[in-house]
Amino acid sequence: MPTSKKVLTRKRRRLGAKIAVFTGLCLGAAFAGLPVVWMLSTSFKPNGEVFAVPPKLISHFSFDAYTAILSDGAQLRFFLNSYIVALSVTALTLFVAILAAYGFSRYEFPLKKSINAVIISVQAVPPITLVIPYFGLVVTLGLYNTYPGLILTHMVFTLPYAIIMMTAYFNTLPKELDESVKVDGASSWTALWRVLVPVSVPGMVAVGVYTFMISWNEYLFALTLTRTDDMRTVPIGIQLLMGQHSYEWNQMMAMSILGSIPVLILFLLFQRRFIGGLTSGAVKA
Repeated sequence: MPTSKKVLTRKRRRLGAKIAVFTGLCLGAAFAGLPVVWMLSTSFKPNGEVFAVPPKLISHFSFDAYTAILSDGAQLRFFLNSYIVALSVTALTLFVAILAAYGFSRYEFPLKKSINAVIISVQAVPPITLVIPYFGLVVTLGLYNTYPGLILTHMVFTLPYAIIMMTAYFNTLPKELDESVKVDGASSWTALWRVLVPVSVPGMVAVGVYTFMISWNEYLFALTLTRTDDMRTVPIGIQLLMGQHSYEWNQMMAMSILGSIPVLILFLLFQRRFIGGLTSGAVKA
């Protein structure tokens, strides 16, 4: 009997622990998901009902906010600019990161540790402290209010993480893979692009998705380094809906939903490779 009571007590404790964990997860999910639900519901409301008392998720269902955004050429230009900048940053970051990571992973050269330290330290610098220096540099180079100015600036913040991640991923691959190709007379360039890159797709996907997210959501430098509306990106477009005398809350929420879709699609399409790339790169540094 005492033994059976102990077993019953343990079962009750385990059940209580599971209930507590489940409750905590539900509360966390509600805390994280409620703002998204409210944003979605607000995008389908007339602007006058956003702050209705008592608050309602949806009282009069309307597509007016989405119609206003999608029928406005200036708003669509914001999305085009974001796609051009984010995709360019992602492609160039991956290309440079692959080359740099191959060098760090496969070769020994002077100041290797020092350069690694510099790359890591760049990640620790708050971007806001670099606004004025980068503004002066971009203006001096004649890149103010241009795509190259935004792309190169975004790459400064995406490259360190990309190099670190790709180096860690290459370190998990045996050197015999590319050395066997070199034995057959191929160059290091061929070994990199014909052998290492194809087997490093999960790591590249992880880096690419993360880079795209950073560039797509970047606000500070997109505001500082552009002057005209035809160069603004989505985050700036959302801010421009805050007028002097009134805020278009429903349009702001609709544009936020539309701006979230590309990142959401990327994550859903590459979820397995994204998680696999992150975990594989963390195995061996």
